[in-house]
Amino acid sequence: MENAFEVIGGKKLKGDLTPQGAKNEALQVICAVMLTSEQVTLTNVPEIRDVKRLLRLLEGLGVKIEKQGLGTFRFQADDIDLDYLESKEYRKNAQSIRGSVMLIGPLLARYKRAFLPRPGGDKIGRRRLDTHFNGFEKLNANFTYDEEKRAFFINGENLKGNYILMDEISVTGTANIVMAAVLAEGKTTIYNAACEPYLQQLCKMLNSMGAKISGVGSNMIQVEGVEKLSGTTHEILPDMIEIGSFIGLAAMTQSEITIKSAKVNELGNILSVFRKFGVELEVRGDDIFIPEQETYEIQTFIDGSIMTVYDAPWPGFTPDLMSILLVMATQAKGSVLIHQKMFESRLFFVDKLIDMGAQIILCDPHRATVIGLGRKFQLRGIEMTSPDIRAGVSLLIAALSAKGKSIIHNIHQIDRGYQNIDTRLNAIGAEIIRL
Repeated sequence: MENAFEVIGGKKLKGDLTPQGAKNEALQVICAVMLTSEQVTLTNVPEIRDVKRLLRLLEGLGVKIEKQGLGTFRFQADDIDLDYLESKEYRKNAQSIRGSVMLIGPLLARYKRAFLPRPGGDKIGRRRLDTHFNGFEKLNANFTYDEEKRAFFINGENLKGNYILMDEISVTGTANIVMAAVLAEGKTTIYNAACEPYLQQLCKMLNSMGAKISGVGSNMIQVEGVEKLSGTTHEILPDMIEIGSFIGLAAMTQSEITIKSAKVNELGNILSVFRKFGVELEVRGDDIFIPEQETYEIQTFIDGSIMTVYDAPWPGFTPDLMSILLVMATQAKGSVLIHQKMFESRLFFVDKLIDMGAQIILCDPHRATVIGLGRKFQLRGIEMTSPDIRAGVSLLIAALSAKGKSIIHNIHQIDRGYQNIDTRLNAIGAEIIRL
């Protein structure tokens, strides 16, 4: 039987939640352990499905992985079996997780060749890999596509630094090119680079291993190639998407929640956007306290027009929290236009919210207008299916605030990005049963 959540809604939660380590940072820094033969220790690693799959891939390649405690792993890539790249097992595992594409940079840098089966992952529209490939070609790598094996072979015999203008601001693309460039000959300049905190963390980790990367946090990154990298210890940031999800959960369920150790300085404009939605937040040291709130009201623009929220590359508002804002808006006072610019098909879960009683007009694949119910009508529980990681958690939040019972199918999508979410929420008063 497939896994599903049975959710009994309408309960107020109360207590502390500690966010897990950031999934998107973890996938990058775990790939980076391939860049040295020395020991690398990572702490605050989220033990979620996507991370476990990536760890299995690395073990297949011969990386020694030792778990030293919850979320702490020690890696050593001193004896790598490159033939594994062409095995059926690697192909199957690599296709099941998009993060595997970030192994190409380290493999090219250190072993001069890489192999990539066409990756799988989320249903949120096309996610191109051209940006990665164009960057590697600028660094002097050669590609061949094998039609029969449906895979790319990449040769990086003499990687050389270059000036690279990225054709899109891609986080994984920037990470991949940085990892290839750290051991390439000469200097690489990456302009229009992503500057997400996760990428900054990757660069900090590589610098602590002996890389020479400057411009970290800006959109122009410069990498001076070095001969070799050494080991290091690195702590992963808390997941800002989970932090945002918990804020939305508190508002929707009228709960008093404290989010512990949230690394508030690394959250960009996330807190200010939630405040625009009328959510009261109090920063206490590195914790975020959300009081129980009767109602919350979405602000308008200064001239009185309806507020629009759209996603944009960092330091803009992250696309991964747009579905949380949308769900939250259904019970707010006031209206808002949610404009999801960066991915197609991410708004297609709103039909489930409409079935629950929300007032939403889906304008097109990228825009939805939400007319807040101001808690006059509680959402009602229904049976539904989760299309992707972020929509899955948004639907879970909707179900927790709804009247009656909801069933959410396809929850492996939620498990891919959120560790034991049911156990953690049940501990503060939710009623979620894993079927």
